[in-house]
Amino acid sequence: MDIVHSHAVKNEVEGLANLAGDPFQYFCQGSRREHLAWDSLCFDYGKDEVLHFLLSNCKYWLEEYKFDGFRFDGVTSMLYYSHGMGESFLDYGAYYNGHQDDDAICYLTLANKLVHQVNPKAITVAEDVSGMPGLAVKQKDGGYGFDYRMAMNIPDYWIKTIKEKIDEDWKPSSIFWEVTNRRKDEKTISYTESHDQALVGDKTIIFRLIDADMYWHMQIGDENYIVNRGIALHKMIRLITATTINGGYLNFMGNEFGHPEWIDFPRDGNGWSCKYARRQWNLVDNKNLTYHYMADFDEKMIELIKENKGFQSTPIQEIWHNDGDQILVYQRSNLIFVFNFSPAKSYTDYGFLVELGSYEVLLNTDAKEFGGNGFTDDSIKHYTNFDPLYKGEKKEWLKLYIPARSAMVLRKTK
Repeated sequence: MDIVHSHAVKNEVEGLANLAGDPFQYFCQGSRREHLAWDSLCFDYGKDEVLHFLLSNCKYWLEEYKFDGFRFDGVTSMLYYSHGMGESFLDYGAYYNGHQDDDAICYLTLANKLVHQVNPKAITVAEDVSGMPGLAVKQKDGGYGFDYRMAMNIPDYWIKTIKEKIDEDWKPSSIFWEVTNRRKDEKTISYTESHDQALVGDKTIIFRLIDADMYWHMQIGDENYIVNRGIALHKMIRLITATTINGGYLNFMGNEFGHPEWIDFPRDGNGWSCKYARRQWNLVDNKNLTYHYMADFDEKMIELIKENKGFQSTPIQEIWHNDGDQILVYQRSNLIFVFNFSPAKSYTDYGFLVELGSYEVLLNTDAKEFGGNGFTDDSIKHYTNFDPLYKGEKKEWLKLYIPARSAMVLRKTK
């Protein structure tokens, strides 16, 4: 459950803003009382009564409704007196310069301790954009006690890339660095998009890629270039994000099949309309539409990860990247992931060094069953080619045909 203990509404009729006639009963005094960016009020975590109230709230949801964990909203805002605004966080000095709210840090530590005492199997996830060290480190090791932290850099990167760069400028080296940029001792939740992109009129990844053509060209046989491009990149973006995780993978409901619209609940700003308070599950069930291609691929992708026991415990090893060719290759366990982000260049006999042996294709974004062109025969086994220069390293060249704007996953068979 998304639990919001980072701020509270200013509404005095429904909220705590002036409970019992005291506007400071739960909230800070002076300039720290209001969160100007959010138009809300900030809890005073230094008061025992506030700690009791918030901690009992955590316990209430666990015991009464049997929730199995929380995503703590707005943790960055809690950690710093500045709420993280105007801070660069470029070096470790930014985390230990006296601008941190010790009372809030104490509360977060207590909240994690309580949650895991009430339900040892419950999980806690921190929504923090600052990268505060130790946030997802166990308390016995000196950390805050969160089980995971949100990898908020990843969805921001994808949206920025889609909005600001043409396809020819997508750099595999930059993409790989972004999806693997984290501390090894902290588990993260990787995701391509969340409610931040799918709520209140913003655009999801698929909608940014295809836009208005989603309303006119999503029927099978009527796809245009924009739709085919969008579906291809949607699969590739999710594949590289999901297969480089070190904690968990998050999907916002409906985005796995490229839901065309946002969610917006009835409110004054939209005339209390229920039009967008929905998910159109019928779209993915309609086999005459292309939505099921993305859903089918997502299902196979998740299945592939789950089938490989210990997948997350194995390191991610970059085998090759070439920003000019827009090719990226990395290995995890006995799986090799090959990406060609080029929008126009397909490569024949593109080679890179791997362990000698034979390899089979397990998943291909370009397969026809996933709405691709089907330019490769994935039933063929691929054998490495001997090179005396690398005999001592026990490596040989694996050469593949890699279609433009596609990705494939191979497994070593022997």
